[in-house]
Amino acid sequence: MNPWSGQARMVHVQEVALRDGLQSEATFVPTDEKIKLIDRLAASGLKKIEVSSLVSPRAVPQLADAEAVLQGITRLPGVIYAALVPNVRGMERAIAARADEVNLVMSASESHNRSNLRMSCDASFHAIKEAASLAASAGLRVTASLSCSFGCPFEGEVAAATISMWCRRLQDEAGIRSISLCDTTGMAYPALVQDLVGLIRRTYPALNLALHFHNTRGLGLANVFAGLDAGVIHFDAALAGIGGCPYAPGATGNICTEDLIHALEVSGYRCGVNLDALIETAADLEKLLGHTTPGQVMKAGRRLGGHVDDKPRFVDAKPILDR
Repeated sequence: MNPWSGQARMVHVQEVALRDGLQSEATFVPTDEKIKLIDRLAASGLKKIEVSSLVSPRAVPQLADAEAVLQGITRLPGVIYAALVPNVRGMERAIAARADEVNLVMSASESHNRSNLRMSCDASFHAIKEAASLAASAGLRVTASLSCSFGCPFEGEVAAATISMWCRRLQDEAGIRSISLCDTTGMAYPALVQDLVGLIRRTYPALNLALHFHNTRGLGLANVFAGLDAGVIHFDAALAGIGGCPYAPGATGNICTEDLIHALEVSGYRCGVNLDALIETAADLEKLLGHTTPGQVMKAGRRLGGHVDDKPRFVDAKPILDR
């Protein structure tokens, strides 16, 4: 699809740095700093922010203040404040803390599920069913994330039939209509993205499909554009490109929010986000963490003339020897 051929298509970006990003940091970011970051992200125009994870503080001490964060943020109208929830106990905490949406997670890989969640895939699925039922009774929005959808660091390739089977069970048995296919350790590549997304969208047309990519092997943004070509318009990203899965060998940062939005906007898509404000927030996050982060646009600056309302600009090509 050529976005310049008509009205630019809207792409929706969920910010996950406060959960998927900070869970991998060596140091604890103070609660008040997390709250400030969330408020700034919402003010920049992001409409969905995963603010924390309601898991055991012993498992993820960096997010031990989840309730305090959810209770301390300034909630802007139209913004969804989500939290990752592993089980019924986490769901009870999410309901009490007034999360708008809960993200239930399991892996498509048995080995990764046991490493990450300490149980089998079937056990995780039954926990998701129970938690989803509780969420529905409380009026919370529910999504599910399927880790290792594009490959597993322990098992290698994950069969498309396996991904399809879990999507079917999550939809038909757990009643979940929004599913994110997650590239947990950056094993996806554009052709695989197009093939798998095409299969899932054809097989389950009622599903609201999202994609969650890591940039482990430098293919994150290429995979986003493959996903766009396959019809997906919902993507996860992390401010400054921080993050990774602590329980998956080799998992490095998520695709970078400001880099993603910059790439989308110069390509003619709309995101509804103040990119300059986002770049400033990313630079401040890098200072707060005290180490260099993968984000590139905040270091190089945005491309001149790269605004969503502009048409592509071309210059006369120079002879090859003059370049």
